[in-house]
Amino acid sequence: MRKEGRRIEGLEPRSGATADGMPLSVNRAPATDLAPWIGRVAVTRIHAARDHEVTCSVFNDLAYARVLLAGEWIAETPAGPMKLTGEPLLVGPQARAMKLWCRGPITTVNIGLRPGALDCLLKRQAAALVNRMERADPFALVGDGAGFGYPESASIEELVEIAESRMRSFIERTNPKQPDPVSTAFEAASFLDPNISPGDFAEEQDISLRQVERIVRRDFGMTPRTVLRRARAMDLACQMLGISDSEEEQDFLLRFFDQSHLIREFQHFFGVTPQALRSQPRPLLTLNLETRAARRLEELARIAPGMRQPWRRKEGSDVEEEEEEAPIKGGGQAGQPADQRSKARNWWRAT
Repeated sequence: MRKEGRRIEGLEPRSGATADGMPLSVNRAPATDLAPWIGRVAVTRIHAARDHEVTCSVFNDLAYARVLLAGEWIAETPAGPMKLTGEPLLVGPQARAMKLWCRGPITTVNIGLRPGALDCLLKRQAAALVNRMERADPFALVGDGAGFGYPESASIEELVEIAESRMRSFIERTNPKQPDPVSTAFEAASFLDPNISPGDFAEEQDISLRQVERIVRRDFGMTPRTVLRRARAMDLACQMLGISDSEEEQDFLLRFFDQSHLIREFQHFFGVTPQALRSQPRPLLTLNLETRAARRLEELARIAPGMRQPWRRKEGSDVEEEEEEAPIKGGGQAGQPADQRSKARNWWRAT
């Protein structure tokens, strides 16, 4: 798999791309009436020859209801390899990156479930699905007709609206409760400052640490500290892949005690060193993590919902063209001491 800059030969993005050509999904916040349970709606379309192969990985912070419309897939799950093609899936949140292989063109429809939504919608504990996939369609996202009712001729926004409509039908039929506000607040805290201690968060919420641990384990499927460590590693990976606000680079680096801590944590979650991650294109991981990066900026009110993210190529522009970025509110660490900024730059070069 050869790359030109970061553009990958053989992959033609049809649902968006970074400024230098890496494929992305079209992803946005859900309709307002779905927002209590749904964190993101995304559609990916990438044109490729039927024999074109991509070996990469995927790393979801949310559980996803996913419909595979094109592509032959193999996922390396804890239970062994899963061969997938043309089918619906329920994909759990991940504690570590999962290897993923795909052949041919790619089309997927994805509904990201907020922490706690699995319990509210399906009476399922998140822990039972961590790092796992199930061949299932619990929300009836699959419809009748060719392409599971997602016409090949439909625009990407039309596919998003079809998925939202089917999800809305499920919610109206079942009338579920909404996720625990403590889980919602904990996710927001992980976006804002993943170095916050669970004890400090508990104090802010005026509840006990044991309550925080119980609620987070139930709704995220892992301990509070693991959720925060994962968020820290994901933010750094987004920076390395060019899908974050460049002004946050130093802040992301200085969340780690030192260079060895950074490398150790990164290897734990991604299975490779930072240098190895940057050494080759990561198309599936990039579009996967970009969905989280876009959601993070919107939920922190750093950009308005629907605004083009600063790393995205302007529609209709060439990948080499300079483009105006979306304004970012409150980003970066301009007030950092010079020695801290220098330390961050040195870590970045060394890793």
